[in-house]
This record gives sequence, C-alpha cells and structure tokens, in this order.
Amino acid sequence: MRVWIIFLLCLAGKALAAPTEEEPVVEEEPIVEDDAVVEEPAVEEVTEVGANPVQVETGEFDEAIEVVEDVVAENPCLNHHCKKGKVCEVDDSNSPMCVCQDPSTCPPSAGEFEHVCGTDNKTYDSSCHFFATKCTLEGTKKGHKLHLDYIGPCKSWVGVIDGITCPGSPGVTLSPQKPQDPSSHPSESDSAVIAPCLDNELSEFPLRMRDWLKNVLVTLYERDEDHNLLNEKQKLRVKKIFENEKRLHAGEHSLDLLAHDFEKNYNMYIFPVHWQFGQLDQHPVDGYVPLGPTPTEASGPMTAVANKMFLSHTELAPLRAPLIPMEHCTTRFFEQCDSDNDKYIALEEWASCFGIKEQDVDKDLVL
Repeated sequence: MRVWIIFLLCLAGKALAAPTEEEPVVEEEPIVEDDAVVEEPAVEEVTEVGANPVQVETGEFDEAIEVVEDVVAENPCLNHHCKKGKVCEVDDSNSPMCVCQDPSTCPPSAGEFEHVCGTDNKTYDSSCHFFATKCTLEGTKKGHKLHLDYIGPCKSWVGVIDGITCPGSPGVTLSPQKPQDPSSHPSESDSAVIAPCLDNELSEFPLRMRDWLKNVLVTLYERDEDHNLLNEKQKLRVKKIFENEKRLHAGEHSLDLLAHDFEKNYNMYIFPVHWQFGQLDQHPVDGYVPLGPTPTEASGPMTAVANKMFLSHTELAPLRAPLIPMEHCTTRFFEQCDSDNDKYIALEEWASCFGIKEQDVDKDLVL
C-alpha cells in the first residue's frame, strides 16, 4: 500500500514538474520574437527614409541652394544678364559687367535658315554674329544705323523708277511705279530678289495684315484652354470676335472680299490692331521722343509727350524681319506709317496705317 502511495506521489510530482520544465521553452519563444522585433526597427528605418520623398527632396533642395550660393559667390555673372551681342565678364573687383561678344565665339550656323540680313545689306551667319558685330560698332554712325532687316540671307533689292528696273538698297525709298513691260518687273518667285513694292500693292498690304492679325488672335483663343496664351481681358475681347456669326473665317480670300469685310465688320478689327502693337511694345507709355539718339543712348534734351506709346525700329523688328521675305511691301509700309519721320511709330500712326479711325484709337486696348 505504501508502495502505491509513493508511486502515486511520484506521478503527481512529475505532473507538477512538467509545466515547470516546459515554461522556459514557452518563454523562449517570445524571447525569439523579441529578438526579431529588435531587428525590425533597423529595417523600418531604411524603409521610412526611402518612402519619404518630400523629406529627401527637401534635403536635396537645401543642399542645392547652398551649392548655388557658393557658385554665385564665385561667379557673379551667373545672375547678371546682358543684352544681345554682349556677354558678361568679371572686372578686377569681381563685379560683373557686359562687354561686346567676339563674333568668332558665336556657334557656327546649322544652315542657311539661320542666316540673317542686316540693313547694311550684308548676310550674317546667325543673329548671334549680327548682334555681336553691331555691338562692336556702338558709338559709331554705322553702328547706330545698323539694324536686323529680315530673316534669311540678303536678297537683291530692286527699284523701279520711271519704268526702269535697277538695283537699290534697303535704306533708299524709291517711290516705285509699275513698268510698261511686265517682263521687266522681277518675279517674287525669284528667291534671290525682293521685288519693288508698287503703289497698288502697298494699298493691298493692310488688307491682308488686318485679316491675318484677326485670325491669329482667334487661333490663340481656340488653343488657349491649357496654355495661357491670352490673359483674361484679351480672352473677353477675342471671345466676342470668335462667337460673331458674321466673322470672315481664315482662308484664301480675294482683296475685294477683305475690303468689304473690313467695311462691314469694322469693329472686329479694332482690337487685333491694338493687340499687335502691344505685343511689340517693350516699353509701354514711353512718354518721350528723343531728339537725337535712341532713348538708351540719348544724352541730350528730350521732348516730353504725355501718355504716348511708340514702337522703335528694334521693337518693330520681330514682326517685320520674318515678313519681308514673304511680303515685299513690308518695309515701305512701315516707313509710310512713320508719318512724321521721327523714326518712331506712335500708336496713333500705327492704327491709322491699318485704317482704324482716330476716335477708335484707345491705349487701354493695348492689353
């Protein structure tokens, strides 16, 4: 009996001892998990840095600013802008200054399409070569008269005087008349020649120009959804033209139809003419007319003209330069616009050239 009691007590002791022996195993498993958890923060830390592009970009941006500031301190020319024909150099005091560019440092032209023609009737390899050359002539009479005439290589200018065809130069106004023999009138298809602008052709030029300006504005309005090609005030003006059912749509139209449309729908053309002036005018409300040199070079007295707006030869160049090879009356037309021969085209003169009535000229339309 005692043997059985001792035997049962042994079994009970083993049963009680069993959990005690397994507990370390159970406790060891969390320990293993704890070890894994301890390793995870290192992994999470790497993921967190890589998954935060804002922080990375901010860090890189800050670093970039520091680098730029260091570079600016070393090279003041990085933020110093010079006009065409000039490049920035640093003087002895480490201050930036603009000096004339050596034409030989201009990139070589990629082809004839980059050539430009100066008013000296000389072809330059590119606009870079032209403006660099013009800069070297600053302060001279030749440099003052030299301007970019048109895009492309120079062509032969031909004038017609009393029915005689003869070579001319861009700086001379020839008052051409139609020759008796049509064969003596050079063909516009001749790419090496700019034909003379006859009186009847000169009267036709503003008809096409007005229609073209109107169509350009309408096209900009149609494509302006996401490109911000026009400001809000301009959009409101052009919207009225675009939605007008009487508008003459773009196309090949006879001169008679263009003239009739201008007379019938005159109000549609007022804003396009003002808009083009505003696109060219780099110095709105100039407020003066220099008596001698250009405004930037003038050292003498100025004649003040309140609330006047003008186009200089330089401001007019972006429009006339590409037009001349296509419209041979361009030069004569703009010369005629300068009715007072002061070398500037005022807003009133510009509007008059396009047939806009004096009472409809409004500087507030130059938006």
